Amino acid sequence: MQAARRYGRRLFLAHATRAGAGLMIIGTTAACASDSPAGVAEPVPSTPPQGSGVDADSSTSAPSSEPSEPPSAAAFDWRRVDLGFVSAYLLVSDDQVVVVDAGVKGSETDIEDALTELGLGWYAVEHVIFTHNHPDHIGSAAAILEAANARAYAGEADLLAINVAQEVEPVADGDEVLGLRIVATPGHTPGHISVLDPTGGVLVAGDALVGAADGGGVAGPDAAYTADMTTAIESVRKLSALQFETLLFGHGEPVEEDADARVAELADRL
Repeated sequence: MQAARRYGRRLFLAHATRAGAGLMIIGTTAACASDSPAGVAEPVPSTPPQGSGVDADSSTSAPSSEPSEPPSAAAFDWRRVDLGFVSAYLLVSDDQVVVVDAGVKGSETDIEDALTELGLGWYAVEHVIFTHNHPDHIGSAAAILEAANARAYAGEADLLAINVAQEVEPVADGDEVLGLRIVATPGHTPGHISVLDPTGGVLVAGDALVGAADGGGVAGPDAAYTADMTTAIESVRKLSALQFETLLFGHGEPVEEDADARVAELADRL
């Protein structure tokens, strides 16, 4: 299965076509603050329900320029949106959603379905983070930002290649978005970033790392699509110094146990 995804990715990057999409909802890790809601029977509208405390007209207002406030010490629940050979992720805290990566063009439908499974809609998406500017990670960026009243972020060196109408804010190592820590991991692309939930012990690595089909192995970024492999290896070593239990990849099955130890072992071999 993993091999098929890897081959599909190569075809996408060569021909800029989509290699099929499917939605997979993954359960929370033991580090999450609470269990996720069950799937709802009826589709959830993209505007908040009456009495939800969210302004139904907020979709027409401009995003606030004020820095985001981190939540109280609470881990994020996470959901994987499996798009075939690439994945996007929903990080959820108190009905606020951070979308990490946008998949290929047309992936907004699968991401909306994942929100619906959580009993939420686009109104709950307040932040969108792009780990890097490759087309299999930003293909649906414009559609997602049009649907959600969200602020968008990416590493500064990758901004020019993210062509959307809305401003994408640059973030640097150590910045925070809703309590999530930005970790600069350049190499795969010059502005590649990873996203760490330090409370829940979850790292979204984008393409700074690659997962194995069995959900246990961890490898460095694919050299065929990496701009600077020497810098990318240094980023792997940087990630090996962090603490996290769960590791989520752009390509490959999540690692849900002792993930930091596996990255440390990889760094020792590089």
